Parts: sequence; C-alpha cells; structure tokens
Amino acid sequence: MTDETTKNGPDAAAAEATADAAANVENEAVKEAAAGEPDALELLKAENTELRDRYLRLAAEMDNLRRRTEREVKDAKSYSVAGFARDMLAVSDNLRRAIDAIPPEARAAADAGLTTLIEGVEMTERSMLSALERHGVRKLEPVGQKFDPNFHQAMFEVPNTEVPNNTVVQVVQAGFSIGERVLRPAMVGVAKGGPKLVEAEANSVLDEKDA
Repeated sequence: MTDETTKNGPDAAAAEATADAAANVENEAVKEAAAGEPDALELLKAENTELRDRYLRLAAEMDNLRRRTEREVKDAKSYSVAGFARDMLAVSDNLRRAIDAIPPEARAAADAGLTTLIEGVEMTERSMLSALERHGVRKLEPVGQKFDPNFHQAMFEVPNTEVPNNTVVQVVQAGFSIGERVLRPAMVGVAKGGPKLVEAEANSVLDEKDA
C-alpha cells in the first residue's frame, strides 16, 4: 500500500468526516451558549430601570419627609404657647370681671384716682390680648354667626324671631383660637324661634333680586 492510498483511502475519509462532525458539534455548542447568555445591553437597560425606580421612590420619600418635618416645625412654633396662652386667658378674664363689677353709676361718679385705676386695668387687659394676638392667639367674634359646635359652646337659648334659628346673639365668655385650632370655645346664647337658616338665606336671595 502506497502513501497516496493511505492519504486518500477510507481511513482518511473517515477521519475527515469525524473532524467535520466535531466542528459542527462545537459550533452548535457555541451557538447554544451564546443564545443562553443574556444580552449585555439588555442587562444594562434593566439595571438602569431598576436604579431609576429606586431613585424616584427615594426622592418621593425624602419629599414627604421634608413636608412632614416642615409641618411639625410649624405646628411646634404655632402651638408651643398654647398652654401658657390658656393660663393667660384666665388672668384676662379676671381683669374683665373686675371692670364689669364696677357699676356704671359708680364709674360715672368716680374720682380721679378710681378713674385712673379703671383705665389702668383696661389698658392691662388690652395689652395682654395684644401680646397674645402677636403669638397667634385671636379672639373669636361669634355674634351674628351661625352656631358652630367646633368654636362655640351653647349656654342658653334666647327667643328671637328676627334672626335665623341657632344664630349666636350673645357672648357670655369670649372664645379664642390659636392657629387653626380652638384654644377655648366661646360660651354663647343662641336664638330660638326664628326661621331656619336655609329659609333665611332663600329670603335674602329673593330680597336681593327684588332690589
């Protein structure tokens, strides 16, 4: 057997076929491995989306925290004097009682000393209320308003057919608010026997149209 026969014989053909088959298997394995691995660009896009979502959630949480902190600080500033202001209202009430206890005739006939004393007490009351107002404490003015249990405390009813039912017509003790909260409700007397508020409003609208 010659060398040419050996190179081109059955054994050579078989070896070549085996080599081709091995190459095909290797190529298929490479393709399958490439197909099984995720694309790097897609991975980066998914990671970017996740990071963006985390950032947005964190930004929203920080914004909520900032707003809550600002509200708490504002409330602390507004209502930190509530207890002190409530105690000072008791002092103001005593000043007002002292003034109201003086009969009109005694005040009219008072000498210079008593007049000066009365004026001093009134000035002290006004100064105290002004100081409280500078710190957010405001006096309620409920006369003529509809009775509101959030701001008023009804003490009695007053027969009155000239104003709508449940209208505040008298104040027994002044009420005060601090910020948006009630520091002390106003003790009031409310009208009874008049038209209901809805009827009164409807009549008022008709009167305006006639005018």
